[in-house]
Amino acid sequence: MKTLVRLEISRSLRNKKFMFFSVIYPPLLYVLIAGRDSSGNMPGLPVDLKLYYMVAMAAFGAMTAVLMGNSERIAKERETGWVRQLRLTALPGRGYVAAKIASAATVSLPSILLVLLTGAAVMGVRLEAWQWGAVALCSWAGSFVFAALGVAIGYLATGDAVRPITMLFYFGLAFMGGLWLPMSSLPGWVQDIGAWMPTHAYTALGRAVETGEAPQLSDVGTLLGYLVLFAGAAAWLYRKDTRKA
Repeated sequence: MKTLVRLEISRSLRNKKFMFFSVIYPPLLYVLIAGRDSSGNMPGLPVDLKLYYMVAMAAFGAMTAVLMGNSERIAKERETGWVRQLRLTALPGRGYVAAKIASAATVSLPSILLVLLTGAAVMGVRLEAWQWGAVALCSWAGSFVFAALGVAIGYLATGDAVRPITMLFYFGLAFMGGLWLPMSSLPGWVQDIGAWMPTHAYTALGRAVETGEAPQLSDVGTLLGYLVLFAGAAAWLYRKDTRKA
């Protein structure tokens, strides 16, 4: 399993297109969105826009790394027979799923750290040392939820259908969770649905830290529930795919 994790990380880091969209693009987008009025405030927000979008773009970058990369890679591996070859080894199914989730979450770290660095160096964000560490930790830990979703989608969809399905989840979760626009600026019905989205709970962790508070247990519980759901779905789909093979 450790060997597979190292292999997956190495493959991801060598992919220049993947590295651009998951590592370089989020901090650029952060500067473009929040840089227009970096000191601005919006009613209903506990923090100003530069702090709001720092956490949002860290989440966006992490989601790009773990969701987009995982789902498409797994679907292609199924078509090429790589997954079938792995089943002939001593690696158990749960080990394969865990390795995919762990390696994807590890690759999300550069994106998160670069967004935070941009916040400090370019946007003038000032936090206590413990807050920087806690925001990074919350952003990284929460990415495991979407890594598990990426594995599940990779086993649900074929190679031709995986990208549009992943994009549907990707943009839907980003919008409904308030990554593109603050939740307070969205219609009421969107806010009602968005409050139950994993992306909303995900970014709420970092924003609580920005205000000097501990993350809400309800947000932690929401993310844990989605992690169990997505990881369970990934494991079930893996076993189903094994029976077909």
